[in-house]
Amino acid sequence: MNNSDIISKTITFVKEQLNNAEGGHDWFHIERVYKNALLIAKEEVCNLQIVQLSALLHDIADSKFHDGDESVGPKVARRFLESQNVAGEIIDAVINIIENISFKGGNFEKKFSSIELDIVQDADRLDAIGAIGIARAFNYGGFKNRVLYDPKIAPNTNMSIDEYKKSQAPTINHFYEKLLLLKDKMNTETGKKIAQERHQFMEKFLSQFYAEWEGVK
Repeated sequence: MNNSDIISKTITFVKEQLNNAEGGHDWFHIERVYKNALLIAKEEVCNLQIVQLSALLHDIADSKFHDGDESVGPKVARRFLESQNVAGEIIDAVINIIENISFKGGNFEKKFSSIELDIVQDADRLDAIGAIGIARAFNYGGFKNRVLYDPKIAPNTNMSIDEYKKSQAPTINHFYEKLLLLKDKMNTETGKKIAQERHQFMEKFLSQFYAEWEGVK
């Protein structure tokens, strides 16, 4: 089976798996990350098949929707790739990326490094910031029935992985606990360039949000 056939079958599989997914982690999120990854990959020397498969499968079973179980996604991805007779070394590379891509409160040390991980991680992080990032943050906050903002609850930027997973903080806090931190965590030059503009957009949004909250504008 050639690569285009594998990618086509992977897209079909992911669409089926995420058919009823929460709006910020659905097929359209995957599609945006996939496009971001292809854009970044153009400027890097990498294995494009690994980038493509990792981008498509990185959220196949997000732990947030499986009681925090981080083993589900890699297992589902491996089972699918093996069913498509993908080479073992490609499968291992993809699984390593899925296991190491997440933010997890910012206090997570990657146990694996590769240019393909750098690319897909940047692509995923780009979808968490800017206009789309803002929309996704409030969509997920609504999904979890969180308040928009509470001035009495300060952001916690030093959470453990477990604390980050269990956090019920207001959605605005998420900007300080994750979204505004991503610009300085980008790996590639292309990712850094795009992140800068999206970061500035979020800062403008927050400024407007607080002004409206206080009735200044």
